[in-house]
Amino acid sequence: MATEFKLPALGENVESGDIIKVLVSPGDKVDQDQAVLELETDKAAIEVPSSVTGVVSAVHVKEGEKASVGQVIFSVEPGRDGAPAADEARASQEKQASVEAPAVTESPPEPSAEEPPPKAEEPVPEPQPPPKAEPAPVDRPSAPATPSVRRLAREIGVDLGGVRGTGKAGRIMADDVKAHAKSILRGGGPGPAPGAPSAAPLPDFSKWGPTERKPMTNVRRATAEHVSRAWTTIPHVTQCDKADITELDKLRKRHGKKAEAAGGKLTVTAILLKLLASALKVFPEFNASVDAAAAEIVYKRYFHIGVAVDTERGLLVPVIRDVDQKNIIELSAELSRMSAKARDGKLSLDEMQGGSMTITNLGGIGGTYFTPIINAPEVAILGVARGVVEPVHVDGAFQPRTMLPLSLSYDHRVIDGAGAARFLRWLAEAIENPFLITLEG
Repeated sequence: MATEFKLPALGENVESGDIIKVLVSPGDKVDQDQAVLELETDKAAIEVPSSVTGVVSAVHVKEGEKASVGQVIFSVEPGRDGAPAADEARASQEKQASVEAPAVTESPPEPSAEEPPPKAEEPVPEPQPPPKAEPAPVDRPSAPATPSVRRLAREIGVDLGGVRGTGKAGRIMADDVKAHAKSILRGGGPGPAPGAPSAAPLPDFSKWGPTERKPMTNVRRATAEHVSRAWTTIPHVTQCDKADITELDKLRKRHGKKAEAAGGKLTVTAILLKLLASALKVFPEFNASVDAAAAEIVYKRYFHIGVAVDTERGLLVPVIRDVDQKNIIELSAELSRMSAKARDGKLSLDEMQGGSMTITNLGGIGGTYFTPIINAPEVAILGVARGVVEPVHVDGAFQPRTMLPLSLSYDHRVIDGAGAARFLRWLAEAIENPFLITLEG
């Protein structure tokens, strides 16, 4: 009797992915936990392991198609020697097909990764009176929706008061929330208030010259949605400062061989991981998240720090766990390993979740200050640019010193300007004098 392998749950709020490669064919013997599918989700490219054992009798998907959680990927038959059992299974299926209709009817294929997804039909807003000066509260109690739909809306930053429900008696469904979020993304900013006009359509650029359209990759689309929600729901403020890394550079050169022997590289980012974990202990409001629905602040007692990695597919943020419990040599090796996994598309979803705060370092490219967007649901992100030799007045005279530009974006709902300035100054002094972390960190 055939056993079906269905696409398992891929992670929280991940419902589908694009099939990059099918790793099995009819006649192949499959063991439990064997990789059978390469899939690109909204967050990462992952390998899907098998939960069944046997010989593949039929594969129901193709490369380039989109697969959803619960969809049948392939069927297996119990067999002794592999291919013979598969042949028997196929013969049995052909014989059965000749006397009765197939037991399973395949659904129409979904759009492939090369085709732009169909645009969701935007709800037509009802005419409304002019909005009042104060903003409407998120997740209004009057909006008819189940608790699970309300939770989804909170997670992706959608105000249910602006969503048109398509369910019975106007009830808001999960698909309504997702369609509303997509309409916000297409408009390039927050969704219009009820009664407000929708975003103007793009002009026909071909009137002025040749154009080309390409669909967003899953990672690029997820990044666009994530930063759009973060920018429109979090009141961002960016604080800037400089740290003198002249002595730190000398230490890096002196001890770099130890990091290389451990499989890493003694970079500024690796050192900042350790210093940032110490700073989060001194300033716990930076190691927090906002629960707007409950009007509470969640303070985290763990210290996991994400590091933004530039890859061919887009920006990925692996999370380094328990940074406070590891030395800088260990962190250097782990950072190198996780960065390589990100570039090779081997990160799991779990390896990109649960961060306390994020570091994004553009120093390898250049530039000075910038305003990084907070990686929600975190409340702060540290931006690092390229160190530059500058004349600095020290002990009554100007000296050439290597100064590192730092940019700290923070959530003003949780963190005040004075607290952000103290945090960044503490971090800058810790960079200049690492002994500080043994005193206060």
